[in-house]
Amino acid sequence: MHISSNDEDGELSEINVTPLVDVMLVLLVVFIVTAPLLTQVVRVKLPKTEQTEPAPDQHVAILSVGADGQAQLDERPVALEALETELKALQAKDPDISLQLQADRGAVFDAVAKVMASAQRSGIGKLSFVTVQQ
Repeated sequence: MHISSNDEDGELSEINVTPLVDVMLVLLVVFIVTAPLLTQVVRVKLPKTEQTEPAPDQHVAILSVGADGQAQLDERPVALEALETELKALQAKDPDISLQLQADRGAVFDAVAKVMASAQRSGIGKLSFVTVQQ
């Protein structure tokens, strides 16, 4: 009894990966060479203008948090529990209102976080932080 194998036919059953590796190495070299060329920026000469004052924003409310954790809305004290309702009333009166948050350097982060959460829950979409320039 004779058992034949596929090796006698002269065909290989394995894939020759050497040409594939050669092609991949050539592609890798091409990408390495061309990648720095893709990061060049276009130099643009911008026009020079005079500095102007920004337009006054009529839709601004100032929210302050003192070192003791007390919140003030437009320079009047507000309890943290009532702050959200106050902010909702402001937002209902003026939908474009923006809120400027001023927090004292010694303020406890818990009070500042509560004020920020109240502002978010009230629906005010514009919140900015006011800092002192050094």
